[in-house]
Amino acid sequence: MSRRHSLRAATTPTRLVLLLSVALLINYVDRGNLSTAAPLIQRELHLSNTQLGFLLSAFFYTYVAAMTPAGWLGERYGAYRVLGAGVLIWAIATFLTGFAGGFVSLLLLRLMLGVGESAAFPCSSKLVAIAVEPARIGMANGLMAFGYLVGPAIGTIVGGVLMSYVGWRPVFFLFGALSLLWLWPWSGVRVAERLPLGTSSMADGPTFTRILRERALWGASLGHFSSNYNFYFILAWLPEYLVTVRGFSMQVMAGIAGGAYLINAIAAFVSGSAIDRWVRAGGSLSRIYKGVMGLSHVASIAAMAGMALLPVKGSIACLFVYEIVLGLASPGVFAIPQIMAGPKAAGRWVGVQNTFGNLAGILAPAITGVLIDATGSFTSAFALASLVNALGVVGWVFILPRISLLHWNAAGAVRDPV
Repeated sequence: MSRRHSLRAATTPTRLVLLLSVALLINYVDRGNLSTAAPLIQRELHLSNTQLGFLLSAFFYTYVAAMTPAGWLGERYGAYRVLGAGVLIWAIATFLTGFAGGFVSLLLLRLMLGVGESAAFPCSSKLVAIAVEPARIGMANGLMAFGYLVGPAIGTIVGGVLMSYVGWRPVFFLFGALSLLWLWPWSGVRVAERLPLGTSSMADGPTFTRILRERALWGASLGHFSSNYNFYFILAWLPEYLVTVRGFSMQVMAGIAGGAYLINAIAAFVSGSAIDRWVRAGGSLSRIYKGVMGLSHVASIAAMAGMALLPVKGSIACLFVYEIVLGLASPGVFAIPQIMAGPKAAGRWVGVQNTFGNLAGILAPAITGVLIDATGSFTSAFALASLVNALGVVGWVFILPRISLLHWNAAGAVRDPV
């Protein structure tokens, strides 16, 4: 099955990528709302920092557990169908969060949210691997990264301002209802990958065991974990840090955090476009992607230290630097597995990679809450986040082999020649 034959003429790759980008934007708005509302929810429901940290990480328990099955389901029954079901589940969970009355109800709804959102990246990666050629896959992932990185900016700015006037509950009602609207344009997508129940798109692809034996999967998974530890540490705790440590109001916090996330999203979009131009000009996929990923982690080590140790202006400057270098590397996180796994295995590969990558979502918010309660400050949490970047350098630069398309066959996975 060719990439072009896999999509009916009614749905162009551009339209498909745009809809996927919007879905990922919604994904990150909905998962980040609890962080934005954390100062208000903590006071209203009398939660400790440890309880809050657990709630912020609870989403990732089901998100991580369901990620690999979501990749398998997307290749077994069609990524189009599974992604639509996932959006429906997470939109309902977001809406119902507005009714939460305590720790237990919040916990259950965060777990439900994780189940729904687990479909997003494996299914979108499967569809992109089918529809987009490698020389343009950086731009596709840059646009999708813009979506999921601008999501926190929109959620923080709009949500933070609205919460300061109407409280946190109406905002969850509003965002949950808006999330459901995405299903309307998605229902008009015409993808030949939509398979009848009982059929499979995995028939001519590698076995799951073959995918798990590929060294590149584990290098990318380690690098993904490192990237996500820093990302989720900031996403989960930045509002609380800016309000309680730096003394900003909810409105000012929303402006700073939202501005930082917007810079991150713009950097990702620009990076994806620049990487594609570099590749089409004859640049090596390995040198380009590995160089960008390694540089991002080295710069993040210094940025995390500066956020904790410098005065307020220097700390905010380091926050913006971190968001820029994170954005530069964001397209590569999913472009690399899409290039290497190809249409036959991208869904399952990204399901596994994103599972390990998002273990950071479980660990970072919870460990941070424990460290704050134990030490009375954020310093140790920033120090740990800084050190985790070393794992990213090891995974993306040293463990990951040459980046090129793998041809899956009975003898093993053979790469395209350079």
